[in-house]
Amino acid sequence: MSTSTQTQGSSAHSTGGAGTTPATSTRTKSGKAARESRTAGTKPTTTIIVTAILVIVALYFLVPVYWVIVNATKSTEDLFGTNGFWLGKSFQLFSNLGDVLTANGGAFPRWALNSLLYSGVGAVFACYFAVAAGYALAKFEFPGRNAIFAFVLGGVLVPGTATALPLFLVFSKIGLTNTYWSVLIPSLLSPFGLFLARIYASAAIPDEVLEAARMDGASEMRIFHTIVLRQLVPAIVTILLFQFVAIWNNYFLPLVMLADEKLYPITLGLNNWRAQTDRLPEFYQLTVGGALLSVIPLAILIIVLQRFWRGGLTEGSVKG
Repeated sequence: MSTSTQTQGSSAHSTGGAGTTPATSTRTKSGKAARESRTAGTKPTTTIIVTAILVIVALYFLVPVYWVIVNATKSTEDLFGTNGFWLGKSFQLFSNLGDVLTANGGAFPRWALNSLLYSGVGAVFACYFAVAAGYALAKFEFPGRNAIFAFVLGGVLVPGTATALPLFLVFSKIGLTNTYWSVLIPSLLSPFGLFLARIYASAAIPDEVLEAARMDGASEMRIFHTIVLRQLVPAIVTILLFQFVAIWNNYFLPLVMLADEKLYPITLGLNNWRAQTDRLPEFYQLTVGGALLSVIPLAILIIVLQRFWRGGLTEGSVKG
């Protein structure tokens, strides 16, 4: 009797163990599949190739910045007599920057203020217009909507250098060349910003929210300023950053439009200094120091806004 009981218990135990084996096996397979999915594309060869490409790209962008920083600390003699990627015999960064700020009767600070005016005003208004137009194209049904969007896409593909000369001819007819307006007005439009705002608004603003606001009696302008703009903050910051950097680095449009040195932005002013280096070698050092100062506002802006920038590029890409 005891032997039979033990046999039955062993049988039951073995049966129970066999019963749990499929579940354990299923969990093991699921875990293995999950690990494989997480490690997909992370083969050593792929990792090495991707890392090498990123290192090359990083060097491409960082080496010129390093060169500018190092050479901004040198005297004019050390700039030509020492290795361009190593410090000179003396450290003259602060005296060099002081010379940049006082050269030509303080021309550089004026150029910097001009660049801030062009970039700041242009970026803010271009961002507002782009977001308003993008929201309208995304959420309103009207004839020709797709044709307008296709036209905007065509504008994204046209480089700014191709439109500079026609703009000069138009502005010269109305007497706006060699004025602040000749650089500001073209900066108020951003086809890329409109394209980005339209795509983002389509994904980030539910139609139900807009309908609820309309049923509560809100006007379209109030809906746009109190609901839409808040929903589009990441996209707004992204467009603002792109437009500010584009205007700050713009060279060809001011070159075509402006003749008065007092209206120059930093890009045109530094090129004016560089053109004098053939007869005045000390302008080499002024140009290098000015280039260093010119990248500081952009670096600060990108550092401050980068979390919004990343959000603007990825927000709405995943639903669920």
